[in-house]
Amino acid sequence: MKFIIKHEMKGRMRVRLSQKRMTYEQADILQYYLLCNESVKLAKVYDRTCDAVINYTGDRKEVIRLLQEFHYQTVEVPADVLATSGREVNAQYQEKLFNKVVFHYARKWFLPYPLNACYTSVMSLKYIWKGIKCLWARKIEVPVLDATAIGVSVARWDFSTAGSVMFLLGIGEILEEWTHKKSVDDLARTMSLNVSKVWLKTEDQEVLVPASKIKAGDRIVIRMGTVIPFDGDIVDGEAMINQASLTGESVSVRKTVGSYAYAGTVVEEGEITVGVKQVSGNSRFDKIVTMIEESEKLKSGVESKAEHLADRLVPYSLGGTALTYLLTRNVTKALSILMVDFSCALKLSMPISVLSAIREANLYNITVKGGKYLEAVAEADTIVFDKTGTLTKATPTVVDVVPFDGRTPDELLRIAACLEEHFPHSMAKAVVNAAKEKNLDHEEMHSKVEYVVAHGISTTIDDKNVIIGSFHFVFEDEKCTIPEGKQELFDSLPEEYSHLYLAIENQLAGVICIEDPLREEAKTVVAELKKTGFGKIVMMTGDSDRTASAIAKRVGVDEYYSEVLPEDKAAFVEKEKAAGRKVIMIGDGINDSPALSAADVGIAISNGAEIAREIADITVGADDLGQIVTLRRLSNRLMKRIQSNYRFIVGFNSGLIVLGVTGVIQPTTSALLHNTSTLAIGLKSMKNLL
Repeated sequence: MKFIIKHEMKGRMRVRLSQKRMTYEQADILQYYLLCNESVKLAKVYDRTCDAVINYTGDRKEVIRLLQEFHYQTVEVPADVLATSGREVNAQYQEKLFNKVVFHYARKWFLPYPLNACYTSVMSLKYIWKGIKCLWARKIEVPVLDATAIGVSVARWDFSTAGSVMFLLGIGEILEEWTHKKSVDDLARTMSLNVSKVWLKTEDQEVLVPASKIKAGDRIVIRMGTVIPFDGDIVDGEAMINQASLTGESVSVRKTVGSYAYAGTVVEEGEITVGVKQVSGNSRFDKIVTMIEESEKLKSGVESKAEHLADRLVPYSLGGTALTYLLTRNVTKALSILMVDFSCALKLSMPISVLSAIREANLYNITVKGGKYLEAVAEADTIVFDKTGTLTKATPTVVDVVPFDGRTPDELLRIAACLEEHFPHSMAKAVVNAAKEKNLDHEEMHSKVEYVVAHGISTTIDDKNVIIGSFHFVFEDEKCTIPEGKQELFDSLPEEYSHLYLAIENQLAGVICIEDPLREEAKTVVAELKKTGFGKIVMMTGDSDRTASAIAKRVGVDEYYSEVLPEDKAAFVEKEKAAGRKVIMIGDGINDSPALSAADVGIAISNGAEIAREIADITVGADDLGQIVTLRRLSNRLMKRIQSNYRFIVGFNSGLIVLGVTGVIQPTTSALLHNTSTLAIGLKSMKNLL
């Protein structure tokens, strides 16, 4: 691909591609291609100018090479990415907005007065009919006020005022619809699947293959804690499945052979084999959009209050209009109240503020599944961290394998990787990656694998019982023993590492030592969170007290709890909530899921277990824990913006009513100032908070 570098600074490059025009699809393909490269932090492609802005880390030569090697035809992009990118939606609404403005002023300046009056009268019927329907339903809400203001203006032959009111209401509707649709689509897109590999069941074994290779009719195995990647019939096994992403209901559903499994739902318990029915299309995306639209999930408490307040104020506006007319017998003064209401600005600015904040969070790689969660983050005073993969690095590494039964370290690592690759956890990934680095390939040599949450894995190999997991699971639950003469070796295991214990036939076979280093930013993040108003920061882990104590001191948390089980984390969250505290839980594993669900806000790390991401209300990137601080500041500023908007709307519109009733300004001026301020505050609410 040929291109020109238009502008450049360290870590950032703006290029223009050598083509006359760019389609929406081409822009999406290029953006997907760039973002799939590890050296690219952020990429934006502008289809109108054929430009691309690239923020990158590392060598600029790598970015230039990427662009030189790029061809639209060779990039494989998932169909859902192209279908749901939102680029076409933005273009449509920009065009709607432009056409609305051009048509309004062209009609106002060039259309003869009789025709203009006739057009305004006809268009007013839509608003008047909405008001009548609202009254018919025995409600006195915003449509009644709009209908009255427009109807009275038309009745007084004041077509200019009626036209201006309708124009500004129309602009507001477009802006609200645009922001709402874009935010819902962004949210649905981030909730959509991103499954790269699946377990394909063949006649004699299971094979891990790219999801793109699966076709209708294939059978795939889905185990506990894993997202179901495709729609299909369950042909083997049974499981409790969480369907919250589609139905909004968090209660798991039991499904057995013959039941239908939906893409995007999560296996909470059990194991199933699914016969794939559909591998492409936007069915899941459409289902999520419908679920979001039909639920109250997007609405924050302040947003709902603003809507109710806006509707409650309508009778007072109508009553004030009638009272002013009775006292003054002056239609103009009475109309000054009718032309100014608090409802429009309240109902427009509040949702736009919230939806815009959700959009902005996406820029920082933070996925927020609803406005109410931003409000809860702002109000929270207690935050609970899981340790492994959260306060510590998301990619722990194997540093040693200590044999206890005569097998070689590589053979023990091969067995461990064979078991661990079936279950999503940072420690499991460390074992699998270590085996891959040593080219320790293996076929499925075990029977059915059973995963015990927060404990370990159990199976049989060559008719021998094999388990791998924590000290508690291996030695206390399963009563395994240390081989004779190996106690001294066991006692000398390095304490600075986390340990995974592998036992065969109830005897310790090997210990895998895993380095689980603390994130460099962890201490700073904890300190920054305290500055933002958190009164209590807690760390909870299944690790030993020795390891937990050392990490807690280094990070600076207020409290820590060691050797805890999933139910212990959830119980702690419930206890804090019962004490009147608002609690945030942050975790990345299957064992964190109960606590994530119990908290006021559950935050999952993006590369953690799929069930954690599904259950969580917010997902943050794995690269930087500082996104938690960003999220808190964003939420705090959102609440300040909402309060500021509220004060301005009440103050400014009250001033307009006073000026109108006292005769200082005319109703036309009141309407113009009111609607202009409503539009301005709506546009201001769309600006970034940070």
